Amino acid sequence: MTVAASPQYSPGLEGVIAGVTMLSKVDSERCSLIYRGYDVQALVEGACYEEVAYLLLMGELPTASELTAFRKTLAEARVLNAAVLKAIAEMPKNIHPMDALRAAVSLIALYDADVADTSEAASKRKAVRLVAQFPTAIAAYHRSVKGQPAIAPSTDPNMSHAENFLRMMGDANPSELAIKVFDMTLICYADHGFNASTFAARVTCSTLSDLHSAVISAIGALKGPLHGGANEEAMKMLLEVGKPQNAKAWMERALVEKRKIMGFGHREYKIGDPRAKILKRVGKNLGEQLGQPHWDAMAEDMEAVMMTEKGIHPNVDFPTAYIYFMLGLPIEVYTPIFALARISGWCAHVIEQSANNRLIRPKALYEGISFRPFVPISER
Repeated sequence: MTVAASPQYSPGLEGVIAGVTMLSKVDSERCSLIYRGYDVQALVEGACYEEVAYLLLMGELPTASELTAFRKTLAEARVLNAAVLKAIAEMPKNIHPMDALRAAVSLIALYDADVADTSEAASKRKAVRLVAQFPTAIAAYHRSVKGQPAIAPSTDPNMSHAENFLRMMGDANPSELAIKVFDMTLICYADHGFNASTFAARVTCSTLSDLHSAVISAIGALKGPLHGGANEEAMKMLLEVGKPQNAKAWMERALVEKRKIMGFGHREYKIGDPRAKILKRVGKNLGEQLGQPHWDAMAEDMEAVMMTEKGIHPNVDFPTAYIYFMLGLPIEVYTPIFALARISGWCAHVIEQSANNRLIRPKALYEGISFRPFVPISER
């Protein structure tokens, strides 16, 4: 595929085609998201996160035997090196969990035998290990902040990725509903075109750097509140609103005060984020099942005001925020959970970039002083 170069400047690279991918398609006109040809809604309804991770990394949905083998490999890789686990336990307790995750990946890289091997086979092995180890690292740091020992990951391949994480976070017996809902959110977050964190990963690996370094770049980009951190801020906003009766007035006042309303709007989707539509239904059902319908009621009123006043739809972070809250997950781990889901997409993009690589090095439009003569320091 050949894309004609354009000399025009686009702030934030909006609308600029920066590469070619076969991994995911964000279709704003049809309000759809596709992973390797499969609509995300079909994957949410019919697949599990492990199948989607396999699809992104290996290119096809797994057969039953391939899924069994993949789950076995993931389960065996969940256990962190003892030195890494010890370092996580000794990390400062007042840092953002994304900083802890970033540091953990740096440490994990030190003990990975394939770290310097950038071949496709080695990168896939490293990717699978990172998919398996992200939940362990995130949960271990969260437990250490609470002054609690890490809960060892299950090495049982029959325990799903979603259930294993919920158990490591301290839920000794998560319900089937909680496991299924959490799994659905992971599928929705797994990949999303050339988003900021994915692009950061591709830029890093385009220099021929290693996969772990690329993932660390992605973590840094995801940490920002305009990207992964939006789900945390959306939940803080919902807690500030408090109850459905306050929603309309709160939103109207916030708009008058020109506050940033988190969880709304998306550069790619002009008629609505398909993931938000999927998870809004999931959140409504979860609220009804748990006797907490007020979250959906509050969200409905807030969405109505935003549409009336600004014509802006909610994005995936809005329903995800209150879904995670109802599942009992602490707000500070919402962005790390995003990373837990997106690691499969990040790694798949690194592998894809490396397979047909060209250094990503865009031009800049210089608007500084055009020319001035140098003045020796004695004359300044």
